[in-house]
Amino acid sequence: METLKIAIQKSGRLSEKSLTLLERCGIRLTNGDRKLIAVSSNFPIEVIYLRDDDIPQCIADNTVDIGIVGEDVILEQSFNFKIALKLGFAKCRLSLAIPKNLPYSGLAFFQGRKIATSYPNILKSWLAQQNIQAQIVPCKGSVEITPSIGMADAIFDIVSSGSTLISNGLREVETVCRSQAILVQSENLSNDKVEILDDLVFRISSILRAENNKYVVLNAPNNKIESIIKLIPGIKSPTVVPLSDPDWSAIHSVISDDDFWSVVQSLRDSGAQGILVIPVDKMII
Repeated sequence: METLKIAIQKSGRLSEKSLTLLERCGIRLTNGDRKLIAVSSNFPIEVIYLRDDDIPQCIADNTVDIGIVGEDVILEQSFNFKIALKLGFAKCRLSLAIPKNLPYSGLAFFQGRKIATSYPNILKSWLAQQNIQAQIVPCKGSVEITPSIGMADAIFDIVSSGSTLISNGLREVETVCRSQAILVQSENLSNDKVEILDDLVFRISSILRAENNKYVVLNAPNNKIESIIKLIPGIKSPTVVPLSDPDWSAIHSVISDDDFWSVVQSLRDSGAQGILVIPVDKMII
């Protein structure tokens, strides 16, 4: 069988999480000191370590088959790859920010202004959609300091927590788009490589699904079972197990993280007791 070549960021905000994801998929890599290429000893895959900005071009050139990269990089470089999977980490937004002491009444603020950014193509496209004429100041690093040194009136940059903006006297005023890590693929994969990719996507999906759910075990009086299982329907249906007390049963199910606290409170109100919450490592449906 052929070997699937995957590019991941050599260093930066996606690197460690990408490696951790592969490890959780049961993929063991041969090198511990992170050389430029690592081969798996138990899965037909090679990891190629690249700069984030170089990954899309390497996929386009068929140097690698797939890659884990930020959506922002794909958008900026205008590649139209097929997204095999959205990975849910390295989430951020690309936003416009201005000095916090300036009043802001809307998009008209940017008319005729200078905007510093590391994402000139995304910004240019958005400004055109908004019919705003502004001067784009390309900047490879330290974009957030440009207003304070007179290079720009505003910035367009990645925002995660917003702490960097605050520490530089800026405030976020417009979100242009959102980004996260994605797994993208070449259009020219052989049948063997498609099979390997399908296996990898299956493994990753089971991990991502597990991260969004909790396994719950609780005790409930039998006369409350019907109302409780309506609160926690599970994947198909909850498991109900009789207890030594003939009037009580144990109920096993899965709860989405998004609904967790409200559901737990409803369970308590419905008579559930001894609620145990267990992390799920993998979830296959």
